[in-house]
Amino acid sequence: MIDAQAAAWLARLHGPAEDEVRPALAAWLAEDGAHAAAFERANEAWAILPRAARYDEEELNARSSSRRPRGLRLALAACLPLMLGLGVLWWSLVSAGAYATRPGEQKVATLRDGSRIALNTDTQVDVQFDDGRRRIELDRGEAMFEVAHDAARPFVVVAGDTRVQAIGTVFIVRRTGEDVVVTLIKGKVVVSHDSQRVQGRSPQPVMLRPGERLTDPHDGLTRIEPESVEAATAWRRGQTIFRDTPLGSAVSDLNRYGGPPIVIDDPRVAALKVSGVFATNAADFAEAIAALHGLRVEKEGETLHIVR
Repeated sequence: MIDAQAAAWLARLHGPAEDEVRPALAAWLAEDGAHAAAFERANEAWAILPRAARYDEEELNARSSSRRPRGLRLALAACLPLMLGLGVLWWSLVSAGAYATRPGEQKVATLRDGSRIALNTDTQVDVQFDDGRRRIELDRGEAMFEVAHDAARPFVVVAGDTRVQAIGTVFIVRRTGEDVVVTLIKGKVVVSHDSQRVQGRSPQPVMLRPGERLTDPHDGLTRIEPESVEAATAWRRGQTIFRDTPLGSAVSDLNRYGGPPIVIDDPRVAALKVSGVFATNAADFAEAIAALHGLRVEKEGETLHIVR
């Protein structure tokens, strides 16, 4: 997958929008040492093609560069079908397509406009870019969006019938079924709805301020509450923060991260309130909760039962 992304970056670097691509590529290379290694391999693949040019990081970071002759650009363009035939080129990953994580996995993707998406556990997003808009569909899970400013092209995240529009901002959207939560970290976002179903929801778009969380349940009232940046972004550090959260809800949240599932059969235990900072590790969480509340953890196969 990384090799395919590197090939796509290299192909775009040889295209007509080279100057626009360079900053986003530099950010992608800086994310992970594996990215730089993959980009080097992509360069080597180009080198075996007729008249292909080679780019390296030193050249990428140069303050100025001469334009390649038109003939060379045409030769590179002619090589694209061969690259595609070799299975190296994956343009859709940077212009459109799907990004996904498995339970317990997190990923960061840099889009072609320089925006970044951090995907939490068990998340899928679909990217659709064109000249007039930047649209992301959140099919499931949770993602943090760091939006590159582009006033001419709105950046819209769609989760069900909830729409979040932003220009140059940082925010998190979480979708569980048809329930959506939007947390604004920095900048401004406007939350609206596509459908006519507005029972319990404001019929007018709502603008959030930094440090606000909008909860938009499928059946229920929309509410806006304060939320700390530390709590909202805890998953980026492999943590989760609960404040007087019912244990049943906390367990549902932890179970998203994979590992042995936690089950609570006793409603009285599920109603216990939980507060604190916990690692997103089901077994450790179960043991910590049992110690705090005088409970026990019983293992049945791979399942952990928290009981009195």
